[in-house]
Amino acid sequence: MLNNQTADILSGMRLSAMAKEYRRQLEYTPTNALSFDERFGMLVDSEWAARKNNRLQRLLKEANLRITSACLEDLDYNPKHNLDKNMVSRLADCVWVREGRNLIISGLTGTGKTFLACAFGQAACRQGFKVKYYRVNRLLTDLSIGHGDGSYNKLMRDLKKTDLIILDDFGMAILDPISSRDLLEVIEDRSGTRGTIIATQIPVARWHDLFEDSTIADAILDRIIHNSYRFAPEGDSKRRDNSPKICGDIGA
Repeated sequence: MLNNQTADILSGMRLSAMAKEYRRQLEYTPTNALSFDERFGMLVDSEWAARKNNRLQRLLKEANLRITSACLEDLDYNPKHNLDKNMVSRLADCVWVREGRNLIISGLTGTGKTFLACAFGQAACRQGFKVKYYRVNRLLTDLSIGHGDGSYNKLMRDLKKTDLIILDDFGMAILDPISSRDLLEVIEDRSGTRGTIIATQIPVARWHDLFEDSTIADAILDRIIHNSYRFAPEGDSKRRDNSPKICGDIGA
């Protein structure tokens, strides 16, 4: 009876993983098989692991990654894809996010840009960072709507607080002066303090042409390009690849 009460108290204290491990020990572990310190350590480890996993699942859900299954371990390093394995390894710990640096992923459609961006997003979640995925046109639409309905400042605060944002499909349309200024505000708020991933079909050398206002273009590019690591995946479209590899099935 006392043992059951202890387990119930642990559950009531929201230590559910510890309570589960405690019940498991009562059922399967002879009382003299392990020392008190060993058993207590197992209880604490189970609760710690459960909380870390719950936090990871919450971060992944909030990140809203376009490819939820993407992870760095599944990247395809076939030489024809021009993906630098050493650079991926150096950046996998996501220290660059804490340093406020950026990743630019540019390449033709279907070469795995979105998969790589989401894989780094997942890696950042595993390191405890808050991540958010956006398609650029939709984000700019939300910001435009925000000017009218009063949600603009809240969205900007959320963007500023997020450790890593992924801006996918950058350059799908020419940016008018209002959209350009909104994008500049996002980049300026994060410059040097938060990480940003930009995935695009447009080579960096042509980015300036994407803005109607050349002055704003200069300001945005100066804050992004000179503080970034770059990937330029190549090869045939992965959407045509019928192999079972995840990268081949859903690369973008």
